[in-house]
Amino acid sequence: MEGTKPVNKKLAAALSGGAVLVLTLSGCGSSGGSSSGNDKLNSWAKQVCDAVKPQAQKIEDANTAIQKQTSDNSTPDAVQKTDAQAFQDMSDAYKAIGAAVDNAGPPDVENGKTKQANAVKELNQISGSYAALKTQVAKLDTKDQAKFAEGLKGIATQLGKLSQSGSDALKQLEEGDVGKAMAQQESCKSASGSAGAANG
Repeated sequence: MEGTKPVNKKLAAALSGGAVLVLTLSGCGSSGGSSSGNDKLNSWAKQVCDAVKPQAQKIEDANTAIQKQTSDNSTPDAVQKTDAQAFQDMSDAYKAIGAAVDNAGPPDVENGKTKQANAVKELNQISGSYAALKTQVAKLDTKDQAKFAEGLKGIATQLGKLSQSGSDALKQLEEGDVGKAMAQQESCKSASGSAGAANG
């Protein structure tokens, strides 16, 4: 069963890149400092961070599940099952983060409404991409090792693209005071800390 292992390692590497998107949202990229005492903005940041934390954990757990399959001498069936479940979890998590940003309303900053709308749209697109990858991995032929490995390679390539694309709207949402307010939230600090350590 050696054939799928190097490919699934590639998949795991591409996936840990995908987790970076959540770190972007957890405010760890922003410098600390006071968020100019804006209570409205602070409560917005708290609402978003509290909602992001469990979803960041879910994405991290999905990452770990796929990484674990790369270290075990797994059968194609086991790899397929784990990967499909992980992609489903990631899709659900990004959708939930999108809903959290949507429910929080626009942050109290300049162009807050546009930034919020763009971030929600982006999060929903990422969710859709993971759902598509789940469908794709579920259709792979596990009876034919070579075909399966080839299929996984294609998915790893798409994952790599997914982890590099995307988070522009999230970064824009977090610029300036929003990022500072998020960086001060306990739930964002812990979300970014644990995921950062797991990938380090």
